[in-house]
Amino acid sequence: MSDLSLWGLFLAVGLGTFAMRLSFVELYGRLRIPALLRRALLYVPASVLAALVLPAVVYPGGQGEFVLANAQIPAAILAAWVAWKTRNTLLTLVVGMGALWLLKYFAG
Repeated sequence: MSDLSLWGLFLAVGLGTFAMRLSFVELYGRLRIPALLRRALLYVPASVLAALVLPAVVYPGGQGEFVLANAQIPAAILAAWVAWKTRNTLLTLVVGMGALWLLKYFAG
């Protein structure tokens, strides 16, 4: 692929991404979204966060296999429990990271 065609591809992808994002900003409030779709869209941020975090917890360092000695799994479970019970973000982060550090310290 030549440099010119590569730059053309970058430009096309950039313009396409910009157009998609701009469409949501410009069309917000002008289109009527059905109630069912509006309720479903409320769960998008949580599902995207889970899709980003879960592989990093279960497969640390990009490993391709599940390891039972992974300290991140029990720390994440404990942090999820604290988040569910307290709804406190700072406490969840402190407990999760503290548990991870303790588990890694005692494991190795």
